[in-house]
Amino acid sequence: MGRVKADSRPEGPAEDGVTAALSTGAVARRLGVAPTTLRSWERRYAIGPATREDGRHRRWTPEDISRLEEMCRLTAQGVPPAEAARAAMSAPAATPGSGPARNGQETAPSSRAPGGPNALPLGDVRQECRGLARAAVRLDAPAVDALLDAVLAEHGLVTAWEEVVAPTLHAVGRKWATSGERYVEVEHLLSWHVSSALRRVRYAVERSDVPPVLLACVPGEQHSLPVEALAAALGERGLPARMFGPALPAEALHDAVRRLGPAAVVLWAQSRSTADRSLVQKVSGIHWGVKGARKRPAVLIAGPGWAGGAYPGALRLHGLGSAVDVVEALFPG
Repeated sequence: MGRVKADSRPEGPAEDGVTAALSTGAVARRLGVAPTTLRSWERRYAIGPATREDGRHRRWTPEDISRLEEMCRLTAQGVPPAEAARAAMSAPAATPGSGPARNGQETAPSSRAPGGPNALPLGDVRQECRGLARAAVRLDAPAVDALLDAVLAEHGLVTAWEEVVAPTLHAVGRKWATSGERYVEVEHLLSWHVSSALRRVRYAVERSDVPPVLLACVPGEQHSLPVEALAAALGERGLPARMFGPALPAEALHDAVRRLGPAAVVLWAQSRSTADRSLVQKVSGIHWGVKGARKRPAVLIAGPGWAGGAYPGALRLHGLGSAVDVVEALFPG
């Protein structure tokens, strides 16, 4: 996917090096919780902001946020919310990202990742990515949904996928691969909600003057989220696409190509074990139409499974944004 960029935008104005008080929405995005969750914690456990603007609008100080970070860390480890709130409220306040305070003195920043040992290995990413990861680890489905909808609305589908969603999915996969079958539930929950969010993307009116693009995972390939993202991105631009999802059998793929007469066929392979050179050759050789005016589709291969191989007659796609541009260039006008 596209290169991950750090989000350098400040979350609030700063004075004398100290982060100013933030709104509930800004804090929710920072921590990866739904705003309703913060209000619920305040109502149930009295873990709320120290000040309010005009007596109504919540403004969270760095000390308030540090307590919320501690509560998020504890709940991510399985501590019940009520107990986590008591522990967070009784702990000496520290500025966000600092180590625990001892004897009234703040220590140097801690090397422990937010969320404790359950935190995902994210590296240098947007703040929204960290929030989404924390929500996923907590299995906080409402927060995951809210964060996905917010990042899609603010950044658009391509940027949201390449700089927030995909890095989080990759981090979950790495965590699962190195944790002895743990965190499978995190991967499943996050994948389900990402798929649901992609289906909520509003499509433009589909063009009727051009043939569709056929999107499918190769036989045996169950990882369909990247192709779902491509289908949604094409739908945003009004480009007709027909999505067949994971593990489409070769015979069914052949029949679909012959019936649809697509402008292009996109074949996704996550692993080398599913990337099939002979399938590419077969799809490239499918023709339709009357004699003398026969047509065949452009074959586009996508996914890490195709890396390192040569596939004559096929064009390799790299990243969601460039994939959309390549497909769009196939259509006139």
